[in-house]
Parts: sequence; C-alpha cells; structure tokens
Amino acid sequence: MAPNAILMPTGVLNENDDEVCSTVPSTQENKSQQRKIEVVWTNVTIYIFLLLTALCGLVLTFTSARLYTTIYAVILYHLSCLGITAGAHRLWSHRSYKVKWPLKIILVICNTLAHENSIIVWARDHRVHHKYSDTDADPHNAKRGFFFSHVGWLLCKKHPEVKSKGKLLDISDLYTDPIVYFQHKYYMILMPLICFILPTYFPMVLWNETLRNSFCLNILRYVCSLNAAWSINSLAHMWGNKPYDKSIVPVENKIVSIIALGEGWHNYHHAFPWDYKTSELGKYSTNFSTLVIDGFAKIGWAYDLKTVSAEMVQKRVQRTGDGSHNIWGWGDKDQPKEDYEKVKIIHRKTT
Repeated sequence: MAPNAILMPTGVLNENDDEVCSTVPSTQENKSQQRKIEVVWTNVTIYIFLLLTALCGLVLTFTSARLYTTIYAVILYHLSCLGITAGAHRLWSHRSYKVKWPLKIILVICNTLAHENSIIVWARDHRVHHKYSDTDADPHNAKRGFFFSHVGWLLCKKHPEVKSKGKLLDISDLYTDPIVYFQHKYYMILMPLICFILPTYFPMVLWNETLRNSFCLNILRYVCSLNAAWSINSLAHMWGNKPYDKSIVPVENKIVSIIALGEGWHNYHHAFPWDYKTSELGKYSTNFSTLVIDGFAKIGWAYDLKTVSAEMVQKRVQRTGDGSHNIWGWGDKDQPKEDYEKVKIIHRKTT
C-alpha cells in the first residue's frame, strides 16, 4: 500500500515490509530499548484532518444537524464497532464462535464500515498482539506509553519485531474464507463506498440533510469508533485491576467495556482469548457485543460459542501470575490441553 494512501489511516500503511521502525538494541534485556522513531507524516496529516473534521461535526450536532442525522451516526457507530468486536476480533481473530453465511456477510459489511483495515490484516496484527503482548513484537506495545499504544503506533513505521513475528503466524484460515478474502482483495473499492460515501449520501437523500452536516457527522462517528477501539490498546492495558492474572499487562476496565461494546474486560480476555464473551460477567449492559452474538445464536446464525467453565476460571484465579501461555485464540499450537478438556460449547449448529 502506498504511503500516501489517504483512505488508509488505520494500519495498512504499516503493512509493507520496508516500513519498519529502526531500533538501537539495549544491552540489558529487561530494559526498554532506545528507538529511533520514523514518523509517517502522511498519517499524521490524515489524523489531524480527521480530528478537526470530527470537532466540526461535534459542533454541528448541537447547532445545525438534524436529529435524524445524529441518531443515524449513533447507529452507524454501534454497527461499525460490532464489525470489529463481534467480527474481526471475536470471530476471525480468535475463532471463539462460528457463523452461517448471512451473519458473516453482515459482519463483513460492518467491519468495512469501521475501516480499521481488512479483516485479514486486522486479525493478523491482533494475533501477533496476543502472542507477544506488550513486547516489541506487539504492534501497539503498551509499555511504550499511553500515546504510542493509543494512536502513536499508527503514526510511525513498524518495529522490525512486529513484522518478523507476524510472518510466523498461521493465518491460512483467513485466506481460505472466500467472503473474507473478497473483502481483502477489493478493500480499496469497498471501504470508501461503505465507510464514507454511502453514509454521507443517505442523510442527504432520505431527510434532506446538508452535505456539510452529513459528512462531518459521519467523520465524527468514524473518529469516535476509532478511539473506542484504540482505548482497548491503551486504557485497558494501563488502568484497572487484574483478577485473573497479575503477571500480564491487560486489566479490567469498565469504562472501556461500555464505549467499546464489551471489550474492556481485558485481563480476562488475555487469560481466555477464545471465550466468545471476552468476559466472565454476563451483564449485557457492559457487553453489548455478547448480547448481539447471543441474539443471533438464538436464531441459529451463530453457533459453537466457546466459553469458560466456572472450574477453569477458579483454577486460573488461584494460580494468578504463573506466566501461562499467551495464545491468540482457539486452535493455537500453544493452547493448553486443559482448554480443550474444559471448554464449553453452546448453541451447536443444527441441521
């Protein structure tokens, strides 16, 4: 992907092999390495534009935009977040449940609306994040500070470890999924249409909204969904408690869980990355994504939902901090046998 691809601000710019951060290795393994940051100024410019436009959209929300347009933006926010949480994250990155093709298409559309890279790229980077969490191989290493883990990692070239470790992961399951591969292949056609053009066009046609209001509020929706996702990388790796494993960086953060539709219970999620709920608690108020998945499970579109038994949770709590494996999801080669023996699968597929 070309470095000046203005429609690709959320990570595809960092996909090329030659786009890496240079680093000066430290002589002490446990100390932070000194790094020479190579800023991608095109990305910086894009994000400044998005932020200023979003601020304009916020003002217009309370001054001239129609109420329908605001409600529409809120709905699109939830749909785009679901494309990441229920789609790219829980379904394709961790394989924590399975879906029938109608729901798969819905989630692909919602994921494209979110515009955080194609599912293949997003899931690959996320699996690397779980396997090498909060190390130099982690794309948004929280140990490099709040700003870096929140958005800074998208403003500079990747660390070499991110690229080298990413090549070791098996993502063949993503490439062999025809619907997922179709989105990846035609992403630069589908994404502008679904994320920017149509969301701006519909309010203008359906309720006579102005171009300025429609465009700015859609950008506001987009920027809010980006920051919701980024808060998982930053806030949910810094501020909160660790009831499941105190030896890892991720924490439980209720605020993040609310704004990111259930993704803030991050200490649990890194302990059990293949649980479709990404949390032990069953409260839909702080896990809207689980509510949606459960709803589709009731009509048979989602099935084989993997979750954790109370016995397994209790055992993990009792041995907190033991340095157990960091795995990316169901089927990882490092997944303990105990996981396979104790896992509960609900809503199995019926013929």
